[in-house]
Amino acid sequence: MISTSTLTFLRKLSNNNNREWFNAHRDEYLAAKANVEQLAMQLVAGIREFDDSIGELAPKECTFRIYRDARFSYDKSPYKTNLGIVVQRGGKKSSFACYYAHVEPNSCFLSGGIYMPEPSTLKALRQNIDVNSEEFLEIIKEKNFKKYFSAIVDENKLVKAPQGFDKNSPVVEFLKHKDFYVMRGVTDEEICSKSYLKQTLQAFKALKPLNDFFNAAIEDM
Repeated sequence: MISTSTLTFLRKLSNNNNREWFNAHRDEYLAAKANVEQLAMQLVAGIREFDDSIGELAPKECTFRIYRDARFSYDKSPYKTNLGIVVQRGGKKSSFACYYAHVEPNSCFLSGGIYMPEPSTLKALRQNIDVNSEEFLEIIKEKNFKKYFSAIVDENKLVKAPQGFDKNSPVVEFLKHKDFYVMRGVTDEEICSKSYLKQTLQAFKALKPLNDFFNAAIEDM
């Protein structure tokens, strides 16, 4: 689980996003970082029990630097105000589908699937959905999946069917997607509870068939 002190640090960082404050509270950051890395290793161990394709992963392969790259952003804040854990085959830089836990006060969530795929990967995912539409629909309509994730997030979509795909396809609305991921909100109380790890692993286990479906397309590229 996540410690309440980790959320407290992130709240304070959000209100004091500058190097002077951060350096003065580095011990709090290191404690929060250690807390998230510990949870990352617990998630890796738990996920491997039902998805051994993720292999062995070290904390640095599952977590992110808190330092922002603000070179091309209007927001010059030097630090992120959240911490994240991503578990996927090949580590955080791979193109395979993932399991993701987001730690941010009042904005915690679970997610998974594929976010911002490369053009070649996106095409392969769309082709797999198009050719195996019945299997895809069965996965996202499955009772246990729906218990945790209501639908594929559709915030980033084309207006029309992508080039080369039938506009009358029964899954055309999914073919329009540029990302293929799901989300489930988590309260601050839930993420700090003793049951968080168990509940998260149950949600990720329900997500596995969808990740397997996406990974099959990537493996065939």
